[in-house]
Amino acid sequence: MINKSIKKVAVLGSGVMGSRIACHFANIGVSVLLLDIAPTELSPDEQAKGLTLESRQVRNRIVSQSLETALKTNPSPIYSKQYVQRITTGNFTDNMADIAHVDWIIEVVVERLDIKRQIFTQIEQYRKPGTLVSSNTSGIPMHLMIEGRSEDFKKHFCGTHFFNPPRYLRLLEIIPSRETEPAIIEFLMHYGDKFLGKTTVLCKDTPAFIGNRIGVYSMLAVTHLVKKLDLTLEEVDKYTGPAMGHPKSATFRTSDVVGLDTMVNVAKGLYENVPEDEARDIFVLPSYIDNMAERKWLGEKTKQGFYKKVKDEKGNSEILVLDLGTMSYRKQEKIKSVTLEETKKIDDLAKRMKVYEQGNDKAAELFRAMHYPLFEYVSKRIPEISEEFYRIDDAMRAGFGWELGPFQVWDALGVEETLEKIKQEEKRIPGQTGEVASWVLEMLQSGHKSFYKVENGKRLFYDIQSKDYKEIPGIADFINLDDLRKTKTLWKNSGVSIIDLGDGILNAEIHTKMNTIGGDVIQGINKAIDMAEKEYKGLVIGNDGANFSAGANIGMIFMMAVEQDYDELNMAVKLFQNTAMRLRYSNIPVVVAPFNLTLGGGCEFAMHADFVQLHAETYMGLVEFGVGVIPGGGGSKEFALRASDEYKADQISQNVLKERFLTIGQAKVSTSGIEAYELGYLQQGKFAITMNRSRLLADAKAKALGLAEAGYTAPIPRNNIKVLGKQGLGIVYVGANSMKSGNYISEHDQKISEKLGWVLCGGDLSAPTEVSEQYLLDLERKAFLELTAERKTLERIQHMLTKGKALRN
Repeated sequence: MINKSIKKVAVLGSGVMGSRIACHFANIGVSVLLLDIAPTELSPDEQAKGLTLESRQVRNRIVSQSLETALKTNPSPIYSKQYVQRITTGNFTDNMADIAHVDWIIEVVVERLDIKRQIFTQIEQYRKPGTLVSSNTSGIPMHLMIEGRSEDFKKHFCGTHFFNPPRYLRLLEIIPSRETEPAIIEFLMHYGDKFLGKTTVLCKDTPAFIGNRIGVYSMLAVTHLVKKLDLTLEEVDKYTGPAMGHPKSATFRTSDVVGLDTMVNVAKGLYENVPEDEARDIFVLPSYIDNMAERKWLGEKTKQGFYKKVKDEKGNSEILVLDLGTMSYRKQEKIKSVTLEETKKIDDLAKRMKVYEQGNDKAAELFRAMHYPLFEYVSKRIPEISEEFYRIDDAMRAGFGWELGPFQVWDALGVEETLEKIKQEEKRIPGQTGEVASWVLEMLQSGHKSFYKVENGKRLFYDIQSKDYKEIPGIADFINLDDLRKTKTLWKNSGVSIIDLGDGILNAEIHTKMNTIGGDVIQGINKAIDMAEKEYKGLVIGNDGANFSAGANIGMIFMMAVEQDYDELNMAVKLFQNTAMRLRYSNIPVVVAPFNLTLGGGCEFAMHADFVQLHAETYMGLVEFGVGVIPGGGGSKEFALRASDEYKADQISQNVLKERFLTIGQAKVSTSGIEAYELGYLQQGKFAITMNRSRLLADAKAKALGLAEAGYTAPIPRNNIKVLGKQGLGIVYVGANSMKSGNYISEHDQKISEKLGWVLCGGDLSAPTEVSEQYLLDLERKAFLELTAERKTLERIQHMLTKGKALRN
């Protein structure tokens, strides 16, 4: 692999994709030059200001507006507002010469070969030899784009297909031409993985590459099946969503988000460019989609597509669904399915697939009608679109949000057991024959019964060329708990599994619903610390679930509070606090590895760890106000401690206190890992960000091992925490009262605010005083218990449990 660092990139084209790709490079610390065309005429506003076409702000208007639009989108393409400073804007006419100073040039202009070639001609004028060049095309062949280019350009050029939105979708397809130097591809595969946080998938230069070729096939198969199986749109979206391991937007909602015009264009492009595809006619759209396209019912961009948001007679928002029989919108029907009810009982997705397949209702019928042709189709795309089938699974998981790729689902159903079912399935989809590719039959005949298997904690795939199993390239740098669980689990209860990661490091894996923290989790964490202190070097707390932790088990708190069992509740809160303190003061280093939702108690665990190795996409916050309490697992104490460390003699301490107070009082949740630091949930020098979620546990293990081998010594509990007493309480009480008087908060919000202020200020001490952590923990626990005795707090907890959202009462 070449030894190259990327310090500056040029992104040519600032549309939806270009501006967001620029933001993502800024996210990882790279300097970005973002260019687009200069306008050819003035806008009315520019004319009114007396500007000319030579004015700089006019010449950069298109790129500036595009970037501004991107930064206003929700969710944001940028980790932190301050990172925008890493992006410099300009235009092709005045600033193209500046690309001589960049390490990588990414072309993201409109999907027209003639325009791309014009841009490449300009690039050739200014690009220094050895600079990487790539195109973000979603389908134009590489060999057509490099016609007429220099040898150095060809060697350093390939396709880099980001999926939209680039910050959030993990798939990055790397598409070399025949001229691309292999070392360049190796570099980009590694760089995309480690630095951009992507699942990099090596693709052949074939139409739509891998992700869209398979993803669009699967989506269009459903559009053909919906009428043949006499299904409604809401039935399809219910059946093809999370129960199947697919995103909540399922099939038709996804189309509305992406845009029906996009689906039409991709389908037409595929039909034209895959004449040898046996299932080519799948890309001929059903008549109802043509009808919708003619009416401009394109989805969210035109305010109606398969779904339409309206106001009912009471002024409440309601989402109607398109009836394909009448081509008019109607109210959605409630969907019931025996098969779906059965699948709800099974957390393991692979086992759930088997239950789904064997059902007897419409949901199961659609499952079979979708998957059997899909298995046939993907088997026949090898080696056309990829030499290795696992790349198809990687692309579908990372680009389309499937939890299991098609070959993984096939494994779950049983490869051999499914063959006869594939043959017998009614042929409803164009190109469906019931016959899979010969290499699958050869695999089975040679005694290999699955596409994947795990041996000695390593995941292997069946290699078609060698006719044997090989380790998937690159995953040696990852830790997959599924691969270790069978042989490396040392202890387990209903909430936690303790798994040996090797090299003297244990992992405590939380596996409750939403990874909430109750008595079983507290027991498991303490057991893991006991084991690590006795025989190991360190402990990681991390998991492979959808979220790190949604916080404490509020159902348990609610039951104790309703029964007024305050002694037991006091013990439970005290045990939670003690566990958080053990994370910090145990004799071994504890590294917490958060990602996605890290709320309440999950956030408190992270705040007390020796080190936090977190994923870039971590949404961390103390959100207890939403259920009528204050943070009770050490979070309130910890903010008082951190405020104390920030007080300076020449500054007003109350301002620091106010910021800490508002972070909890407004239940602020970070929108990225770096914002978790900006909000004060993380401390300088005690956290690091992992870009690729697949690397998170390995990075956390490496950090725990590093701390241990550096001679880890447990810190000493603090007894020098400065609290402001009445000096701080005055500000808290006045602020809460004024917010209540202005009707910004309720009376109960005011009460919670005053309880939080009481803890952060150390009570009504007559003067600023130094206190211990235990003193603050006792205040925190007392305030928490007093709030759980309030009727309005119980109403808030009950509302969260039943409705899944906060109640303001």
